Amino acid sequence: MAKLVILNQGMTGRSHELAVDRTTVGRVEDNTFHILDASVSSHHCEILLRGTEVLIRDLNSTNGTFINNEKVSESVLKPGQTLRLGQVEIKLDTGAGVDLPPAVAAPSGAPAAPATPAKPKQVDATMVIPRGVSMDQLDQGGQPKGLGSATAFSKKKDKTSIIFIVIGVVVAIVIVVLLIIARSAVNNHS
Repeated sequence: MAKLVILNQGMTGRSHELAVDRTTVGRVEDNTFHILDASVSSHHCEILLRGTEVLIRDLNSTNGTFINNEKVSESVLKPGQTLRLGQVEIKLDTGAGVDLPPAVAAPSGAPAAPATPAKPKQVDATMVIPRGVSMDQLDQGGQPKGLGSATAFSKKKDKTSIIFIVIGVVVAIVIVVLLIIARSAVNNHS
């Protein structure tokens, strides 16, 4: 029977048998396969058995669902391919064994990791993983799109300040003119 096996250190060997047609995977406990990791969304993806195929469908997760480092919204997972949910890497084992990295593979005769941890605490939010700049973006160089001709250090005009200054100057001129008129009126009456 096909099963999913987590490859990440600390969760190595933890697995889930795909015994039903639809398996939900996510961080909260109401999922069929519960993975307590901040990079995994509450309801990250679903796994559908379609005959001999294992179909992966992303459920609008925050950090994405990837098969062999390619982001997918819906795709077939084949034995030997790596499924990544956030930062958690998983392999599909069809009974022929899973290729675990040598540094994290359990020695022969060692007990397997428990299938579920003892009553984990509920995590409220998904941690967003910053991706940084890709090599393609670095190779392109130049100015980022959407900045127009302005540079990061160019002085920006503040229209509101200009309007207030103009209004202030006009009011000051009106006050000065009224004072002159009032003074000349007082001088003419004396």
